[in-house]
Amino acid sequence: MSPPSFSFRVLPSPRLLLAAAALLLPAPVLADPLAEQIKADLPGLLALYRDLHAHPELSLQEKATSARLATEVKKLGFTVTPGVGGHGVVAVLENGPGPVLLVRTDLDGLPVEEATGLPYASQVKAVTREGAQTRVMHACGHDLHMTAWVGTARRLAALKARWSGTLVMIGQPAEEVGVGARAMLADGLYTRFPKPQFTLALHDVADLPAGTVGYSRGHMSANVDSVDILVKGVGGHGASPHTTRDPIVLASRIVGTLQTLVSRELAPQETAVVTVGSFLAGSKHNIIPSEARLQLTVRSYSAETRRHLLEGIARIARGEAIAAGLPEDHMPVVTTKEEEFYPSVFNTGPLTDRLVDAWTRRFGAERVVEVPPTTGGEDFSRYSLSDKSIQSMLFVVGGVPQARWDAAGGDPTKLPSLHSPRWAPDAEPTLQTAIEAMSTAALDILTKK
Repeated sequence: MSPPSFSFRVLPSPRLLLAAAALLLPAPVLADPLAEQIKADLPGLLALYRDLHAHPELSLQEKATSARLATEVKKLGFTVTPGVGGHGVVAVLENGPGPVLLVRTDLDGLPVEEATGLPYASQVKAVTREGAQTRVMHACGHDLHMTAWVGTARRLAALKARWSGTLVMIGQPAEEVGVGARAMLADGLYTRFPKPQFTLALHDVADLPAGTVGYSRGHMSANVDSVDILVKGVGGHGASPHTTRDPIVLASRIVGTLQTLVSRELAPQETAVVTVGSFLAGSKHNIIPSEARLQLTVRSYSAETRRHLLEGIARIARGEAIAAGLPEDHMPVVTTKEEEFYPSVFNTGPLTDRLVDAWTRRFGAERVVEVPPTTGGEDFSRYSLSDKSIQSMLFVVGGVPQARWDAAGGDPTKLPSLHSPRWAPDAEPTLQTAIEAMSTAALDILTKK
């Protein structure tokens, strides 16, 4: 399955363009040693980033990547447990009484052949779960996430005198296929290790200039469902269609009617997407096949909208088959692939307000921007959905090199997106901002009372 893209589309505004022009290199508003400590650590972190970028591993195959992260945090005094939920790694640093904070990074790369031209571009080849040979690339920025995770661990370990509580840092496998968070939870993440009151994660984006911190209030990403429809028919000769029940025609009717689920059955204010990404049928010009297959991606925010869309897909498929005169034993088979479901990420209000205030004091209001929620998917949501008392936030950091942002006039549609073979964040300012933002958030949550 091609993983859902995690991307924001932010229309440029005069305020944002003016702010972006000043972002040649991020600089904190407040005089604080944190930024200078991160800056001093950047050469080593950039070397780590380039190594991770050059050696990506596919989902469920992240053995070496996990081991590398485990080695890095073990040197800092964390208690490290590998092999959680597959190749997941859990690192715990206890530092007196206080809240428990979980900080997640994802580990996996994508089956993409890199086209960035970077001197440390990936040349890795691997075999997918389906047995296909593929090139592999960190085209979604997980290499940057991991490096920021290590940088944050270093800062928090060095600044133990400034905070109190327990820091649980996890490296999660298989985010791109939607199973990693579920696997770690099923393997006892909240029973074998301290259970968090707060969960944090970050994601780079290709829609904001490097040095920018972005956030959403409430929904940050969408529910993402993968749906298969097997459309049955009665095959025969293309010269005698009257002797058949053509599944291509029926499937085409289904595709067309599915578009009314969003346009005519949901309120205009409700966000939803139903996309047919694959239509497979037939083998020869003059043969009407006996079946056709459709693959859909379905996006929503609320549980109610998700239910309406999934029920509507089944209703429309059956209704069109009845209208085409198919008997009961030839009704379409609709399968929702629950194992690939991404629940919507929801940023809880109190934590979001608190961290936006902390980031604004550090970076200045011009570098902390509210962004619309994406219809991409992220399984980070599972860590807070398992217990509604957990406060949770996923935030983003811009990664677009300033020169490219300026050349595009601040229009992200003219730039490579996440999952593109040409996507490469501006590593130095993006890492500086990501580590500073995550460290600031962690110190705010774990501040001594």
